[in-house]
Amino acid sequence: AAARAGRLRLNEEPVRDLDIVLKNNDFLRNTVHRHEPPVTAQPIRILAEDEEVVVVDKPSSLPVHPCGRFRHNTVIFILGKEHGLRELHTLHRLDRMTSGVLMFAKTAAVSKRIDEQVRQRQLEKEYVCRVVGEFPEHEVVCEEPILVVSYKVGVCRVDPKGKPCQTLFQRLSYNGSTSVVRCLPRTGRTHQIRVHLQFLGHPIVNDPIYNMEAWGPDRGKGGKIGKTDEELLKALVEEHRSKQSLEVLGIGEEDLNSGGESKDCGNSGDCAKSAEADPINGISCPAEDEKDPERNDVAACPLNSDINLEMLDKDKELSLCGNQEGRTGEKGWEEKDPLCVECRTSRRDPSPKELVMFLHALRYKGADFEYCSSMPEWAMEGWEQ
Repeated sequence: AAARAGRLRLNEEPVRDLDIVLKNNDFLRNTVHRHEPPVTAQPIRILAEDEEVVVVDKPSSLPVHPCGRFRHNTVIFILGKEHGLRELHTLHRLDRMTSGVLMFAKTAAVSKRIDEQVRQRQLEKEYVCRVVGEFPEHEVVCEEPILVVSYKVGVCRVDPKGKPCQTLFQRLSYNGSTSVVRCLPRTGRTHQIRVHLQFLGHPIVNDPIYNMEAWGPDRGKGGKIGKTDEELLKALVEEHRSKQSLEVLGIGEEDLNSGGESKDCGNSGDCAKSAEADPINGISCPAEDEKDPERNDVAACPLNSDINLEMLDKDKELSLCGNQEGRTGEKGWEEKDPLCVECRTSRRDPSPKELVMFLHALRYKGADFEYCSSMPEWAMEGWEQ
């Protein structure tokens, strides 16, 4: 169908014969369009900027840089487009659903200097979250090892075969049903804070992964799941599919239908090289799991995404969705692609509260810097949902 529509090109010539054999240095190109999951319209607030760094308060639901299903709706892209801040170096990352302090270096030299602090674990990170139930008043230290279950969906769990890690927790307030907790990760593993809170029986109130029925009646408390990894993943996907909220996982139907584990960290759009992985970053590269989120020398998707799609073939065999009447000047036709599964799928828009998770990076401190954001509204004492 792509060849008939003229989208499949070999050395910039339309492919007519699908039995053709590729030779060395042949260039095969297929033009597609992508559907980006919805994100919040909350603006990115700049907390500090000088000749060395830019520090922002990242809203929930935005990935740090283009990757997977995200290109335009990313912090890097928006800072470039709306603030003229380009060629930034990512010093650390936050999970797409996590808000808070996010730092960027303006030069490679600054990036290297701060990266060395990260490698030597001189960077102090403080988070705040709202969890289910009455969290203990005394300080709690969790040192359970964490294992990645799926890179595509972005799921981890406590497992003896996992990598060692440590998180310190201290309750700040309790309103009778939920608690606000201060989190100090001493290591950096994928989803470390979220997984440790789940293990302790106090998952984040609106965590779209670790506070789901798919984990069983105890929601994974004490590591009790009662399912194989495959059964767990299937249950999580089905639970979100039934709620029409697959986009919360950063995946779509075509991702599920492709099969196999994606090695390009397609879920959260947070894949980078360097030192130690962030405790709550979306997905680390399999080969980079022990390395830092935190510097982004490469993005999985090109930043320049202003690609003009070729006109669709008028062959009615390609009319798999939508109505072709009134093509000229009709927005509906321009947005429909007969070859796209997503175009044929009708989904509701998520509510603003579905785009927020109650986990916030409150403070980042290094050898010669400290940046803080204000406490989020949901973390205020006495707040009720």
